Amino acid sequence: MLKKAISQVQLREWQLEINDISAEFRLTIMFYQINAENSIEAICTSQGIDDNTQRQHQDSLLQHLKAADAQSVQTVDKHVTVYHQPIRSSKGHIIGVITFSDKAIEPSQQTLFKPLSAMQTRIADMLSNAIRYYINSLAVDSNASESVSLDVDLQSFIDAFDEHMWVKDANGHYVACNKSVERAWRKSTEQIVGKTDFDLFDQRTANEFIESDKLAISNGSTVVVSECEEVDVNFNKVWLETIKAPIYNTQGQLTGVIGMTRNIAKHKEAQDQLILAANVFQNAVEGVVITDSNGNITEINQAFTDITGYSREEVIGQNPRMLSSGRHPKSFFERLWNTLLVQGKWHGEIWNRRKHGAIFPQAITISAVFDKLNIIQYYVAVFADISAQKQNEEKLKNLAYFDPLTQLPNRMQFMSLLEQEVNHSHRAKKQLAIVFLDIDFFKHINDSLGHVIGDEILVELAKRLSYALSDFDVLARLSGDEFVVMLPSIMGTDSVTSSVDRIRSVFERPFILDNTQSVRLTASMGVAIYPSDGDDHDSLLRNADAAMHRAKLDGRNNYAFYTESMTKQAVAQLKLQTALHQALVNEDFYLVYQPKLKLSDLSPSGFEALIRWSDPVYGNISPAEFIPLAEKIGLIWDIGLWVLKAACLQGVEWLTQGKMFERISVNVASLQLQRNDFVDKVRSILLETGLPAKHLELEVTESCMMNDPDAIIRDLKLLGAMGIALSIDDFGTGYSSLNYLKKLPIDKLKIDQSFVRDIPHDANNTAIAKAVIALGHALNLQIIAEGVETIDQADFLRLNGCDLVQGYLYSKPRLPQDLNEFLPIFHNRINLATDIELK
Repeated sequence: MLKKAISQVQLREWQLEINDISAEFRLTIMFYQINAENSIEAICTSQGIDDNTQRQHQDSLLQHLKAADAQSVQTVDKHVTVYHQPIRSSKGHIIGVITFSDKAIEPSQQTLFKPLSAMQTRIADMLSNAIRYYINSLAVDSNASESVSLDVDLQSFIDAFDEHMWVKDANGHYVACNKSVERAWRKSTEQIVGKTDFDLFDQRTANEFIESDKLAISNGSTVVVSECEEVDVNFNKVWLETIKAPIYNTQGQLTGVIGMTRNIAKHKEAQDQLILAANVFQNAVEGVVITDSNGNITEINQAFTDITGYSREEVIGQNPRMLSSGRHPKSFFERLWNTLLVQGKWHGEIWNRRKHGAIFPQAITISAVFDKLNIIQYYVAVFADISAQKQNEEKLKNLAYFDPLTQLPNRMQFMSLLEQEVNHSHRAKKQLAIVFLDIDFFKHINDSLGHVIGDEILVELAKRLSYALSDFDVLARLSGDEFVVMLPSIMGTDSVTSSVDRIRSVFERPFILDNTQSVRLTASMGVAIYPSDGDDHDSLLRNADAAMHRAKLDGRNNYAFYTESMTKQAVAQLKLQTALHQALVNEDFYLVYQPKLKLSDLSPSGFEALIRWSDPVYGNISPAEFIPLAEKIGLIWDIGLWVLKAACLQGVEWLTQGKMFERISVNVASLQLQRNDFVDKVRSILLETGLPAKHLELEVTESCMMNDPDAIIRDLKLLGAMGIALSIDDFGTGYSSLNYLKKLPIDKLKIDQSFVRDIPHDANNTAIAKAVIALGHALNLQIIAEGVETIDQADFLRLNGCDLVQGYLYSKPRLPQDLNEFLPIFHNRINLATDIELK
């Protein structure tokens, strides 16, 4: 009976569609017996698996059945995966197997789907047919000739399932249920069989069950009648799906309804994962294209359309070669495919073409998808449009190699080009020249007119220089106001001179600003020639720079060719610069003091502190040599503070020894006075050393008034208010403005020694000295003359009313211990603690 029943089971294919991902399944039930030869004999089978497949896996299946495996997975071929579930009798013997064959899920999708879980929704259809024949067999006359000799019953069969399974007759009475139903309903089979829904449940639930029975009957096939989320006996949330199907006898008459309820949480999770994967696929920012093993496009996402302009309908079935830009050679794609086939993945950049024809760069990763037999099934390409990235890279490259203001090559780019040209000239036995150009006093333009105007001038200058040079010359901007020109393949110094003259010509015309004012500029230039002035690009540029500085020293607005002596001078200055830094650290400086005398009676008035440097290597170095260097390299501030502090400490020492003097004067550089914190530093040093402000005098030069005179006047007034005396040093040699002079809170004017040297024999110097003395007295200032070396000079100064003198006629600068004759002793020593008053 059972053999006959099962052989008539008609299984059909079911299609699952979720977001265009389809899966096709087949179900098969087979009952076996093991014959005398210890091999499997299929005594009955439902349709759904062919004889060839059955024979192929019969031996393997035997081993699984003997081992009582709970489940086995077999691969029929590259397109079919078969899952086996054994069926046991009530005595535990394996009498059959349920086979699920999967013909559509690709290997790449199997991780997102649980085949057995998904397939169980179809078991109900198979069971409805099996139970139909079982019920029919119950009605067969007991004298029926056909019997079943298998140790199997339906109860054992349905009890093997975790799902709730039950069967009702045509009148709604339960005729069978499995153990899972007993546990869920908390009733025994005896309490359920023969009862209706109204006997077992409340009226509302009973009506719902009956209506779902009617739905299955009216549909004529298996239907899902409910799906809900509930809590199981262990208080875990579960998704329950109830499936029902009508049961008919062989005459087609309705005999009952079979039902099954199962937990579809895993199925739900698989669905969610598939939906998530589909959403990720469609909503990814990167374009995705999938092809089959032959390279024909099978799927794309929305980003593919957004990037390329092609719709899904336009590309399905096409080859990705339709996007080819033609920019890559054949060898490029040969290497790509070789890597892809050998390694399974290729990553790189490709230029492709959009639908409207524009080519664009994309970063792309192509991966091969293999099946279980390691045969390529698909190719998946994920790519991003990197046009913006390429544009940014180009901007960064431009910033790295070109000046953003003038768009000329910068130092890095120029040095690279120069190195290439030097190598070329070396091979070709040719000369090339470098012209280093620096705009004279350009800082004054920025300070007076502002950096915006300064930048406009630089841009205009770059244009003029470009027009003046040939197509073979290279112009670059190295820094703020420094440009450099490379002249390749020159024909001697005459051709260089001609090029330099063309460069100088661009400065002949004024630079017009806002159509309202004009500015004229000059430049100093230095020339170095390869190979005589340097055999590599670094030395060439360095020597051209040295020549440019020589031109500045020679008066600016001209040019100079490099000579070897320039390098020697530059090296010597560098060594001196290094030694100067070290001298400040090691305190290799010391002070000497030159007395100042009242001309009326030659009594001491004070001293001027003068710095000296004794280097352990270079010996005694003149202030005329290292002071300008200190200003140039920015050490004048630190050196000036050292001098001020050392002079104050010396003054304190004299006062505590009872030695009396009026003031110690200290020279202040204009760069010091320009600092905003200079007044605070002076106050701090006086407090630190303890020298009363009335014993300090600061000498400033006229040049300090050239930068922000109002601020200078303000600071000088603050210093004067503290009790510090102020004097103008080297008066008459610098920037003189009577307007500012009358505003300065100064006490003295010092006549520069250049005017004193030739009096009274030089008429001009004599007139200047008289004028300065008269001007100072008119402003109620004391006059002091420096550099007095002869009696004639002293007599002239005395006769014309000069107040103070200093010079070799009276004393050279001396060390502190050699000045006792100019330091009268007072018996009552000064109490410095009460003498300091800083306002």
